[in-house]
Amino acid sequence: MSGPPELILASTSPYRRRLLARLGVPFRVVAPIYEERPEAGLVPGELALRHAAGKAAAVAALHPQAVVIGSDQVAALDGEILGKPGTARRAIDQLMRLAGRRHLLLTALVVRRGERVESHLERHELELEPLSRAQIQAYVEREAPLDCAGSYKIEGLGVALMRAIEGCDASAIEGLPLIALSRI
Repeated sequence: MSGPPELILASTSPYRRRLLARLGVPFRVVAPIYEERPEAGLVPGELALRHAAGKAAAVAALHPQAVVIGSDQVAALDGEILGKPGTARRAIDQLMRLAGRRHLLLTALVVRRGERVESHLERHELELEPLSRAQIQAYVEREAPLDCAGSYKIEGLGVALMRAIEGCDASAIEGLPLIALSRI
């Protein structure tokens, strides 16, 4: 008699690892061999789901008996996808564009075991305070949100940049929608 299937997080994100650990279930992390690239014609939510599914499929191919979790986030302003900034200058530029405005943060979740696939897309609408360049520079220097969609870390000082947040699952803003994952 075998035990429950192995749970694998298909991600190198330390944020997702910390979030999944909150559920208190044993899991391991496997880095997916999957290249995230923009695809013409996809709206932001479709792109997030495509990337989450690609990550889950890449790891599931190597571990077909496991339950594999893939996730991805896309920030969008007026329909334009904002990539992870990668540099302080790009983070400052993104936050300057977002300051005083509403934008979307879409977090996709795909859970896969063999051929069985379940997916979920969590949508949050966020509004940043009307921040000055000096405030934004100070934030970027202090928190270095270079690997974050939208150029902020809501679980840290980034929450102080917000004027309003609308959505259902705060953990999704951090990178992994735990409510949907628990349900699935």
